[in-house]
Parts: sequence; C-alpha cells; structure tokens
Amino acid sequence: MTTLKNVLLINALSSGATGLLLIEFPSFTAQLFGVSQTMPFMATGIFLVAFALLVYYASRQKITNKTLVRWIIALDIMWVADSLIVVGGQLFGLTLIGYALTSAVALWVALMAFLQIKGLKETLVLKVE
Repeated sequence: MTTLKNVLLINALSSGATGLLLIEFPSFTAQLFGVSQTMPFMATGIFLVAFALLVYYASRQKITNKTLVRWIIALDIMWVADSLIVVGGQLFGLTLIGYALTSAVALWVALMAFLQIKGLKETLVLKVE
C-alpha cells in the first residue's frame, strides 16, 4: 500500500543514499559528468543528506505535518525544474551520461513529488470524512 508516510520514507532513503554516494565519490561523479570540479557534487551530497533527514523526520511523525510535507514537495518540484533547465539548456557542458543521469533523477524526484501530493490529498480527504 502506497501511503504518504511510505513515500516520504522512500524519498528519504533514496535522497540520503544519493547524497552519501555524491559525498563519498565526488571525483568519480565529476568524471562521469565530464567536469573537473568536485565541489558541486559534494555540496549537492551534503544538501541531499540534510534533505533526507528532514524527509525522514516527516515520515516518522504520528500526525502528518502538512506544512512540512508541502515544503518537501516544493523542494522536489524545484529540483525537477532546475534539472529541466540544466538538461534542456545543455548547461555546464556535461557528458551524455551526465545529462541522462540528471534526467533520470529528475524523473524519480517528479514521481516522489506526484506521490506525495497524492498522499497528502488522501490524508486531507480521510480527515474530512
């Protein structure tokens, strides 16, 4: 069963794992993306670990914090929008693999946002009934 809490947990785990990989392997990731700078990958990894902790916290609350979930959804949507700008504009001269990975992650994050919106609506409907 896909509940809001389950989707938040999946989002937290996937964000945290991605963040840790970026922190642990910034040189490999930079090489894969065809760039020399590793700091953007480290910074993104740190952001993702912090984001994952926030999402995990939201997933463990007995009562859904609607405001917090809306912020998480907003951050996910901003991630997708930024990814579309990078890929659509072919910014930063990334490799084909870099753009493909950026697109794949954006699709995953868009799915998380969609399922979180759906779950939040279901939570609100259940409270009304």
